Amino acid sequence: MQCWSPRARLVCATTTVMTLTLVQATAHAGTAPATNYPSKPIRIIVPQSAGGSTDLAARVVTQRLSEALGQTLVVDNRPGAGSLNGTETVAKAPADGYTLLAVAASFTINPSLHEKLPFDPVRDFAPITRLAALPHILVVHPSLPVKSVKDLIALAKAKPGELNYASSGVATSTHLAAELFKHLTGTDMVQVPFKGGAPGVVGLLSGQVQLYFATISTALPHVKSNKIRALAVTTGKRSIVAPEFPTIAEAGVPGYEHASWIGLLAPARTPRAVVSRLHMESIKVINMPEVQTVLLRDGLEPVGDDPVEFSHTVRNEVAKWMKVVKAAGIKPQ
Repeated sequence: MQCWSPRARLVCATTTVMTLTLVQATAHAGTAPATNYPSKPIRIIVPQSAGGSTDLAARVVTQRLSEALGQTLVVDNRPGAGSLNGTETVAKAPADGYTLLAVAASFTINPSLHEKLPFDPVRDFAPITRLAALPHILVVHPSLPVKSVKDLIALAKAKPGELNYASSGVATSTHLAAELFKHLTGTDMVQVPFKGGAPGVVGLLSGQVQLYFATISTALPHVKSNKIRALAVTTGKRSIVAPEFPTIAEAGVPGYEHASWIGLLAPARTPRAVVSRLHMESIKVINMPEVQTVLLRDGLEPVGDDPVEFSHTVRNEVAKWMKVVKAAGIKPQ
């Protein structure tokens, strides 16, 4: 319309005001859920049993996060089917920020173990942040004549199939840490699965096995008492709790990096503003000295990466474990 005459100018002005009002109302409707978030209690599903590292990290962070958000946060343990049941629940929950997932690194391993999953770890979730990492440490029995990672590789190549390593079970993080080592070094060692991390250390202490890619919290007390020998940590950077030990990559295996972690995620399509709010408040909590003290006491190193970094971690690890699991012929049990 040409706004030349007085009447035409009045119509144009009225139309402009109505249009602006409509745009503002639409914009407000789109941001209202994020602006008012959270307006009711939030449920954080942990697909593992109570008392484990994932549950511990979730509860330590949740307590402070509840105060920061001004709402009740409830930790809901949903173990079963190797964490698949609880994870599926979150994948299919409304994408409104009121049902979240606190999950371990097995989240990125499951696609390589199961042909059909009820969810896709990349497609069906919106990463918020990794709460903590749980480093592993390569330890050997004192009778094994090796003092370094290079020594171990040389011995394993000289005696293919003769060295035994402990794991806390088939397809667990301790198992895959060893398989990644074998894959990158071209060595042949035999897995001896135990029913958990602590029994694996007992097996190493007793000489049933020669080495173990144990969680650092489980193995470090025995390293300090000189009952077992530590060669290197599995992480990309040296461990906060044991900085005197090199990384496996530093010690002679370029590209080696592995650590268990606990991450916080929301269902895919959760509003970006909600994810940002959860990330911002989670980072503040993770950086609290009292929270870090509790985490480090249990061998958990605070992380607090951003959603983009966490997303890259998920994608990269899904691809990495696909290769390792296929090469090793690992099947779920």
